[in-house]
Amino acid sequence: MKVPIAVIGPDFGDVGERLGRRGHSVVVVRECDELAELIAACQSGAARVAVVAGGTADVTMTLVDRLLAVGVGIVCLTDDDGERRRLDGLGAFAASVDVPAEGFEELVAAAADHATGPDAMRASSFSFVGALPAATAVGRPRSEVQSRAAHGEGTGEEPSEPRGRIMAFWGPVGSPGRTTLAVNAAAELVAQNRKVFLIDADTYGPSVAPHLGLLDESAGLAQACRVADQGQLDSQALDRLAVPVVTQGGELRVLTGITRADRWNELRAASLSAVLDAARRTADDVVVDVGFCVEADEELSFDTMAPRRNAATLRVLEMADRLVAVGSADAIGMPRLVRSIDELAAAVPSANPDIVFNKVRRSALGRFPDRALRDAWERFGPARPIVGLVPFEEETVDAALLSGQTLLEAAPQSPVRRAIADLVCSPVQRKRRFAVPSARAGVRRPR
Repeated sequence: MKVPIAVIGPDFGDVGERLGRRGHSVVVVRECDELAELIAACQSGAARVAVVAGGTADVTMTLVDRLLAVGVGIVCLTDDDGERRRLDGLGAFAASVDVPAEGFEELVAAAADHATGPDAMRASSFSFVGALPAATAVGRPRSEVQSRAAHGEGTGEEPSEPRGRIMAFWGPVGSPGRTTLAVNAAAELVAQNRKVFLIDADTYGPSVAPHLGLLDESAGLAQACRVADQGQLDSQALDRLAVPVVTQGGELRVLTGITRADRWNELRAASLSAVLDAARRTADDVVVDVGFCVEADEELSFDTMAPRRNAATLRVLEMADRLVAVGSADAIGMPRLVRSIDELAAAVPSANPDIVFNKVRRSALGRFPDRALRDAWERFGPARPIVGLVPFEEETVDAALLSGQTLLEAAPQSPVRRAIADLVCSPVQRKRRFAVPSARAGVRRPR
């Protein structure tokens, strides 16, 4: 069975002549003049593999990711060794323009198999580093190519296996305090002599920069995503784009958020995945503040190439090693969190959130707020325990925000700071029951 391919680029003519002189296993179903025409041919199901022969500068990670999403592989032909390495890093199958006809057919077959195989989704999430150069890939069993690529062998790239963990702070609409907890949790990790990246991936209301007193207008995460989309992001580039913030415990590296909400389309899922993986390779912990919405943008589902505003949030939630779901401890915040947890389970079935309630106070919950909150959660919430209760200390948090400091610097002995520190301690410490200081000090519980 012949593999249908759609082609674009001035250098395909020579390859086509070589294919025409032998019985070949590929058939050209569309010769395109523009990249948009190539994409349309692939989305329509006419082609299983897209071939870009020359002019590969327009090939980006987002393009590769979206083609894989519809089961289409991509093969790029270029005589530039550096460009082939870049394309390999994007997940494309690259070869030189003078690749023999037999080698080209094998490369097309490998790209088609990869796009429809079990690893296709991982490839679009940038878990798969990409194919090796054609000289290495052609003639090797597909399993061997995948194994070598997964370990970064022969590519000249950094090892693909990340070492750090991703901790995402997420919660429902209504300002439950996601950013406050994320910023201060990152500061606590730095104080434990860990290298930490703090990333603002909120596409609705990014606010990490003002929390730290930064007047940054560079949108560090958007810049990192652009570099990653071109396959040129490494640990050195990531360090250059991150803003160093010196805290009491050490230095925190920050990728600031978009400067305007209408710039959300700069945070594409594929390139954001690459940024997160690059951060994991260089840091012990990657703390991410994400937006509230997990809707799948159904109105755009007819066009898989269209950017989606919630794709950044969904991708972070999918990749997170630990997900902290933050709710506001009041009569409005709890029902919102309950509904949001249900929505999260439908959108990201693999999510296993740790439930944390912020702004715990007597005025909203009664004389014993911690017990009242736990009792209500056991009755109405999902079958998932509360792992953290953070007391409401408005003046303390406001003073830290006004000075652009973390709570570790502005109020190291405050109960709110200690509660946030408990969230990032060892699992044994984290699982113990928390008591809200306001309910504990000077009050005896009824037996």
